[in-house]
Amino acid sequence: MKRSHAFLVGSILAMPLGTPPLHAQAPTILLYTQALSPAATVLIQGRLQQAGVYAGQADGIWGPDSQAALERFQQTRNLQVTGQLNEATVATLGVAPGELLAARTMPPPAAASTGAAVPDPLSAGAVRNVQQHLRSLGFYRGAVDGLWGPGTQNAIERFQQGRGLQTTGQVNPATLQALGLDPNNPAAPHRAQ
Repeated sequence: MKRSHAFLVGSILAMPLGTPPLHAQAPTILLYTQALSPAATVLIQGRLQQAGVYAGQADGIWGPDSQAALERFQQTRNLQVTGQLNEATVATLGVAPGELLAARTMPPPAAASTGAAVPDPLSAGAVRNVQQHLRSLGFYRGAVDGLWGPGTQNAIERFQQGRGLQTTGQVNPATLQALGLDPNNPAAPHRAQ
């Protein structure tokens, strides 16, 4: 699954007016989460790089390296190590919540600004091939529907880890080749392994 990192937008609900408390209780906390856009993820990854806890690329893909960096950041800043963005972590990173929300509407940074090549999106046929092969290898249990979702993303990451490939969560030529697919035409029928 493309690991979607959640941004915490919380509010504390007060007891309804006119209802006396039966006993002293902590207020109920209602949490709202939403996935960060690739541009917001790039922003967080960049801040983690500046803090010296993330050595990966600020590529907008939240993977295991980004997750570990966030946890290191929280630990080294004496924050509660939740592994998730929360108000304290975002503030300590020096990011205003409005910046993250504004980044949701921005397009991801151009390849020229990061120096990285932006991969072409996979066709539905290529995604189906990837899903089918991951399923046959026991990494994927979802529908072979050609739609890239959390199950497919998780399966790719587990496959990469299991094959000793760099765990990027991205379908790259090495991953396609390890899956038995033609890296130049991933929508083509499976090759025998």
